[in-house]
Amino acid sequence: MKKYSLFISLLALLLTQNACNQEYLNPSAASEQQVVNSPDGLVTLVNGLQYRYTFGRTGVIYNGVAASGLATRELRVLNAGNTDELFLEQGFASVQGSNAVIRNLWTSAQLTRSTADIVLSNANRVITDAGLRSGVVAYASIFKALSLGTMAQFFQQAPVATGTNAAFVSREQLLRDAISTLESAATLIGTTPPSAAFLSRIPTGIDITNTIQALIARYALFVGDYDKAIAAAGRVNLATRSSFSFDDNSRNPVFETAFSNTNVFAPTNTNFGLPATLAPDAADRRIAFYTRSGATATQNLGTGFYTANTAPVPVYLPGEMLLIRAEAYARKNDVANAVTELNRVLTKTAAQDAWGVGAGLPAYSGAQTGPAVLTEIYRNRQIELAFQGFRLEDSRRFSRPGPETTPQANAERTRNFLPYPFTERDNNSATPADPTN
Repeated sequence: MKKYSLFISLLALLLTQNACNQEYLNPSAASEQQVVNSPDGLVTLVNGLQYRYTFGRTGVIYNGVAASGLATRELRVLNAGNTDELFLEQGFASVQGSNAVIRNLWTSAQLTRSTADIVLSNANRVITDAGLRSGVVAYASIFKALSLGTMAQFFQQAPVATGTNAAFVSREQLLRDAISTLESAATLIGTTPPSAAFLSRIPTGIDITNTIQALIARYALFVGDYDKAIAAAGRVNLATRSSFSFDDNSRNPVFETAFSNTNVFAPTNTNFGLPATLAPDAADRRIAFYTRSGATATQNLGTGFYTANTAPVPVYLPGEMLLIRAEAYARKNDVANAVTELNRVLTKTAAQDAWGVGAGLPAYSGAQTGPAVLTEIYRNRQIELAFQGFRLEDSRRFSRPGPETTPQANAERTRNFLPYPFTERDNNSATPADPTN
């Protein structure tokens, strides 16, 4: 990733321009030097992280949901005029590095990561107040980890540093760096909790302590560290919400762009685009939570966490933590514990869930074998965590039929990984060859 991208991100927070003449800069705006040497400046940078990560059609949330859902038949395009989304839905060779969804996903994640790195590189040197420093470091660590984890979900490799022709590392290294960053933050806040003064200066919604453990669990599962995933998920308070917050100025990006209209994309169907063998039980109450009953020609089928401009989006769900534990146990060949955790998801009602997501189904009654239980866990991940950008990662991890499948119509995902955006390839000679599919 080129250095200029870092400066674009930083200067966007520091400088304001005259609307009529761009050569005039605000004379009272702080310089880059002042910002990285000031506690208030670092808090300002931290405050911009959620905005960068979540904002509109350029942020990680919209593009992650779109890329994952369209590449796995979870979502379908409603208007072919949305050509970048359409090419993702078509998949296979139609997905190129020129695609705007891919470019925005990559750029937003990398800019968020690079800004978090600025904060983390300077916080210990600049901030003397222990509670303020703890909060700044923990909050920046969360967004650095989210960015690294996002890159690992969609790309085979990515840079973890900012610089000219920055080297790429494997997705496994991205995940391990995310976990290491989070574990350091967990140790810090365990000794020195973030101060009330810090918490009053950041957007509401994110529960720092629980989010750190939830993300450790998520990325430990993805990298195959099952004991760590089980332990971290078990430390998350499932009654506590943690969310990205929105308002009428900074709007819920999936609602604003897609689910509020019939012009971009929608859920493929009320079976979440799953094949018949994985279709949800008709009595599953999560169907009505995530899709609109009796949607008309002027209504988008999708609901869930994308129902209004101001609707918060969970950073993680309680059900995700339970399913992480279920999967990790199953992959350790501990079927009994896997089924116990799976049943906590299947039997959970909306009233028992912090976000109102509940299947309300009977306990699992299928075969007590690892493969059978893993299939049921996969099914429930696709329902419990619908439209949240996980299906591409899940589909690969569970070895579902991919782009190599013949006939291609039977593929449940049309890509394994996304190609690298041309904006990176054109500016970074270290960019690897694109994956073949």
